[in-house]
Amino acid sequence: MKKETLLVAFSTQKGGAGKTTLTVLMASYLYYVKGMDVAVIDCDYPQYSIKDMRERDMRNIERNAHLRKTAFEQFARLKKKMYPIVESRPEKAVEKAKDFLAMETPPDIIFFDLPGTVNNSDVINTVATMDYVFCPIMADRVVAESSLNFATVVNDTLLSTGRSNIKGLYLLWNMVDGREKTDLYDRYEKVAGELGLNVMRTFLPDSKRFRRESAEDGERSVFRSTVMPPDRSLIRGSNIERLANEMLELINV
Repeated sequence: MKKETLLVAFSTQKGGAGKTTLTVLMASYLYYVKGMDVAVIDCDYPQYSIKDMRERDMRNIERNAHLRKTAFEQFARLKKKMYPIVESRPEKAVEKAKDFLAMETPPDIIFFDLPGTVNNSDVINTVATMDYVFCPIMADRVVAESSLNFATVVNDTLLSTGRSNIKGLYLLWNMVDGREKTDLYDRYEKVAGELGLNVMRTFLPDSKRFRRESAEDGERSVFRSTVMPPDRSLIRGSNIERLANEMLELINV
């Protein structure tokens, strides 16, 4: 009997909220640190940011002796290759997922990086097939209202009506500035509650580390990568480990 594969998407209709970064960080952390089997379907047409990131990672590792040594040691220890990343237009994403589901040992989780729109029926249909949807939200009025609108549409038209496969929809605070007053977040969370939306306990801070990728030269540590997990020295204070644990708790893994 094959194990159940969960379909999980970080999705919102506002660019810059961090859904692509969150997809990469969670996929890499769960795969390289937690030992889970994952795959990523990059549906963010036409830029395909995650597929481009994998190509960039591979190019930089080839040109950086330190990263090349680190990657070699990592894969020798894990005894497995990089997790797969495939690109797909949103309307073809579920078909792409079926290729993974047909494998003798399918992934534990397939992550989908969806484009930021709910005005496209193809995107809505793909969202409806997800098991869980995580919607990043920021304490910026435009982004927050956009994220709340997206989550409300998904909740009211798909989740609450039972016309989808979605088992859970969660808002996730991203790029939180510790200097801001907490009542700002309290107000948005109150609105979310009134709309019947769930907000995760874990938040991710606003930090430059989330933009730190591999480089062609130097030996600086890497945080965002499709080939390696976030560097241990940078995980502290990032809440990445806490986010992964809460996510696994919510999706019952």
